[in-house]
Amino acid sequence: MLNRTHGRSRTALALAGAGLLLGLTACSSGMDAPTEGAAGGGTKDGPITIAYLQKQGDQQYFVDEAEGAKAAAKELGNVSIKVVNLGVDANKAISEMDSVIAQKVDGIIIVVPDQQIGPQVLDAAKTAGIPIMASDDVIKDASGKEAPFAGFDGTAMGTKVGEEAARLYAASGWTADNTRILSAGKLDLSVCTQRMDGAEAAFAKAVGADGPQVIKIGTDNSATDAQNKAGATITANAGVKNWVVWGCNDESSTGVVTALQNSGVAPADINGVGLGAYLACKDWSAGQTTGNKSALYISGVEVGKAAVKSMVDLLRNGTALPPASIANTEIVDASNWQEKGVACT
Repeated sequence: MLNRTHGRSRTALALAGAGLLLGLTACSSGMDAPTEGAAGGGTKDGPITIAYLQKQGDQQYFVDEAEGAKAAAKELGNVSIKVVNLGVDANKAISEMDSVIAQKVDGIIIVVPDQQIGPQVLDAAKTAGIPIMASDDVIKDASGKEAPFAGFDGTAMGTKVGEEAARLYAASGWTADNTRILSAGKLDLSVCTQRMDGAEAAFAKAVGADGPQVIKIGTDNSATDAQNKAGATITANAGVKNWVVWGCNDESSTGVVTALQNSGVAPADINGVGLGAYLACKDWSAGQTTGNKSALYISGVEVGKAAVKSMVDLLRNGTALPPASIANTEIVDASNWQEKGVACT
C-alpha cells in the first residue's frame, strides 16, 4: 500500500463493469440511510461536493487517483472534488473529517493513514448523515462490518507479483542457497500483508518448499524508508549473491532495489518486481540497466474515477454503493510498459 502512492493520458485496462472496474454490487451498501432519500432514488439534483481524503497524497499513485476523481467529476458535471492530503497522520485524518463534515460536503471518500481509526471515521460520517466509502484500504465499523470500497484485491495482486518473481527466478537459474528474498512494506497495514503474503505463497507454490529464505522488512511505504531499512539486512547477508525483491508498493520495492545496487550488487543479480510500475518505469524510460525487472501495473486513475462515480450515483439516483469495486492489474516490463499505458513523471 499501496502503495504506491500516489492530467495524464493512460491506455485503459481491459475491464468489465462501469468505470473500467468490476463493480461487485449487492442490494444494499451496508450503510444506514447515509443521505435522505438515498435508498429511494436520490435527492441531489444540484451541485455536489465530494471530499477525497488521502493518506500520502504526494505519492504518484494517489496523485493519479485524485486526477481520476476530478476527471470523473468533470464528466458527470456539476460535481466538485475537495482533495485533502492526510500524509501518514491519523490525527489529521480525524480533524480533516471534522472539517469536511462542518463544511457540509455531500459525500466523503477516504484512504485512511491507519485502519484502526475506521470505526471513528465511519461513526462520524453516520452521525452527520453523510455517505462515506473507503478507497484503497478497507475500513470497518465497530461491529466489524466493512464500508463500501473501491480499490484492488490485495491477495490477487500479491499472487501475480509472486508468480512473476518465480518466473524470473527460474529463468535466472539461481538456487536457494545463494539467493534471498526481500519483502518490504508496512507490516501493520492489511493491504500490505495481503500483497506480501500473497506474493510469498505464489512464489513458494511455483518454486517449491525448498525455495530461498524470505526476509521481511517493515517500512512506512516510502522509497526512502525502504532504502534505509534494507541497508542493515543487506549488510547482515553480505555473502548472498542473488536477490529477489517485492513489496507492498513501488516505493518499497524500488527502495530496496536501490539499496542493493548502492551496496554493490549488480543489476543482473537482482530480480525486483514492483507494484505500481510508476517508479520502476523510470529506469526503463532512461534505458538504464536495473534490478527493477518488472512490475504489476495498477491505475490510481481508475480507482478515483470509480469511487466518485459510485458516490454520485448514490447521491443523484439512490443507487447503493457497491460493497467492493475491484480494479484489474497486469505485469509490465521494459519491453511493454509504454504500450500498456504506464506514464512516468
